[in-house]
Amino acid sequence: MKKPEKKPIKKPEFYKAVGRRKTASARVRLYPVVSREITIGDKTVGKDQILVNGRMIESYFPGKVAQMLYRKPFEVTDTRGRFAVSVKVLGSGPNGQLDAVVHGISRALISIDSDKYKPLLQKQGLVTRDPRMKERRKAGLAGKARAGKQSPKR
Repeated sequence: MKKPEKKPIKKPEFYKAVGRRKTASARVRLYPVVSREITIGDKTVGKDQILVNGRMIESYFPGKVAQMLYRKPFEVTDTRGRFAVSVKVLGSGPNGQLDAVVHGISRALISIDSDKYKPLLQKQGLVTRDPRMKERRKAGLAGKARAGKQSPKR
């Protein structure tokens, strides 16, 4: 009887994670870039570039503050320039989506090397999911979540 051959464990083509904030959900894929650039779908992406919903992240989240936020997980873990990133984000508004993307990138980095990256990212508060959402409207009240009906005085 033949022994079954052991198949070598293949490294994944990408590392994936989901980040969330408010009602936003971001599906993140980190592609290790060996050459100068890779093709994701129909777009060509280079090292240290992030694609959000088919657009470059600079046009999706413009501004210096946003740029500092989405680059922070890579700077904290010292992995800047090693990955090309693809993100699909849905729900909420721009700020919620940006925080969801940062959360997803952090979780994807943790899936690469948990022992090395998790303490660094936790110290910066990038792994914690922020659960705050808009409170739902209660029936029988005056339109908003906590507003009460006005009563007449006479």
